[in-house]
Amino acid sequence: MIKQKRCRESFVVKTSIVQPPDTNNYGTLFGGKLMAYIDDTAGIAAMRHARKAVVTASTDSVDFLHPIYEGNSVCLEAYCTYTGRTSMEIFVKVIAENLLSGERNVCAISFLTMVAIDEHGRPAEVPQVLPESDEEKSLYATAKDRAENRKNRRKDSEERAKKYGSEYPWQ
Repeated sequence: MIKQKRCRESFVVKTSIVQPPDTNNYGTLFGGKLMAYIDDTAGIAAMRHARKAVVTASTDSVDFLHPIYEGNSVCLEAYCTYTGRTSMEIFVKVIAENLLSGERNVCAISFLTMVAIDEHGRPAEVPQVLPESDEEKSLYATAKDRAENRKNRRKDSEERAKKYGSEYPWQ
């Protein structure tokens, strides 16, 4: 197995135009549609890094910083910023562009954790990340803090799941 790979080797760009069926009654892109784009793009970046099948383990919060309007292009950029033994942190940046005026806005930033899986559906080892640019080094340097936050958030979710259970609420 390759021990290290550059961040840029997993780099993905996905661009789409926002059509009427993609929008809500305010003429802006459905949040769920954008989240699907984010997950799809992150999955491609993770597969490029690991060269294995992957599953989404978590998505950090997605803050919608600017609306994406019908007729805008929406461009997602993603790459692997950090790895554990079998997991990868994927950074996704979403940019909207008014194609008539050229105005561009960062609309969302998200981090996802993807896990590589082998042919039996079990977690598989992945190469380490080699950051090169200032942006990549900055994201790499702060990844352990984000991972710790995810670990704590997952623990909280697990505790809530146990507390609230799966019983039917109407019985």
